[in-house]
Amino acid sequence: MNTREETRNLETIPVGPLGLIPLPSCRALGNKVNDYLVKWREERENEHKNTLSFTGYQRDTFILEHKLPRFGSGEGKGVIYESVRGDDLYLMVDVCNYSLTYTVAGHENHMSPDDHYQDLKRIIAAVEGKAKRITVIMPFLYESRQHRRTARESLDCALALQELINMGVDNIITFDAHDPRVQNAIPLHGFETVQPAYQFIKGLLKNVKGLQIDADHMMVISPDEGGMSRAIYIANVLGLDMGMFYKRRDYTRIVNGRNPIIAHEFLGTDVAGKDMIIIDDMISSGESVLEVAAGLKARKANRIFIFSTFGLFTNGLAKFDKAYSDGLVTKVLTTNLIYQTPELLKREWYINCDMSKYIAYIIDTLNHDQSISDLLIPSDRITKIVKKYKNNEL
Repeated sequence: MNTREETRNLETIPVGPLGLIPLPSCRALGNKVNDYLVKWREERENEHKNTLSFTGYQRDTFILEHKLPRFGSGEGKGVIYESVRGDDLYLMVDVCNYSLTYTVAGHENHMSPDDHYQDLKRIIAAVEGKAKRITVIMPFLYESRQHRRTARESLDCALALQELINMGVDNIITFDAHDPRVQNAIPLHGFETVQPAYQFIKGLLKNVKGLQIDADHMMVISPDEGGMSRAIYIANVLGLDMGMFYKRRDYTRIVNGRNPIIAHEFLGTDVAGKDMIIIDDMISSGESVLEVAAGLKARKANRIFIFSTFGLFTNGLAKFDKAYSDGLVTKVLTTNLIYQTPELLKREWYINCDMSKYIAYIIDTLNHDQSISDLLIPSDRITKIVKKYKNNEL
């Protein structure tokens, strides 16, 4: 309890009693976040904690009892079993959790992102406007890949953001939004897109020995032009060079709604003999990132590490198993911000980056109405952990 993050909130009054509602899709992550908050607030010494302003500051759990039952027709409703009047509420939802099911006329349906988003709205509706403030923590931003128009088509992400704000949501916190410019849809409200750069670097350094973190031995790669900012940030903080692939597409054809990729072209300095960090916001099927890895190996790159905030693995793990056994990929790092299969967690090539403590920091800080700027820019923490690694102190 002596780190800067855990002690800085001592002397400010909370916005209101803290309430946490992790929807069923986000229950495992929500329980971990809750455990941190309970522990910190039990241990935190504060001379004001018995005053009226700190009512409910220390509790056995901050999770409010709630349910999302379904009728036989598949229709649902949201129910909250505790008072939320005057609370500072934090709702957590994982729209990518396909492991949950419900029954429609005797048939089993796996929950889609649309179902999870609808459940989120049901819980907001159940609050009935009685909470002091509502913050939605949606790690994978709903419909974030449908963020701009290229033809006569829907703008689903912008619609969803406006809908949440119109329902009374004050702040939306997401992680590594596919395109942060979607916040232009709600310019007068809080929208934060958080980068897990520190957690990736920490995960790599704690699990891989013998890394030489300098421009002669390591390089950061963006697999496309859209992810340049992520790669530039990590390259600058670690003092490395950066390279980029761009997708050469066939604009005369459309396959599955998009122009097919013909090749990945590389822009950057020589990669021969260097360890590579490929960083992207998501692994969907994984084809693109593995093609990039193959392109780097063809250019005589050494070990290849893949950082991806969201590991969807929509086509299964077999391709990554083969890439690992062929020596194409050394490690894949993704976060627990979305559902992870038990099979994924057992893989030798996989490193899980736990984000629960980071989210607990953000919630604890916001509940005290403090700035989270230093949490969003982790340069100092990255520099410190790299120094520890180089001194063999990790």
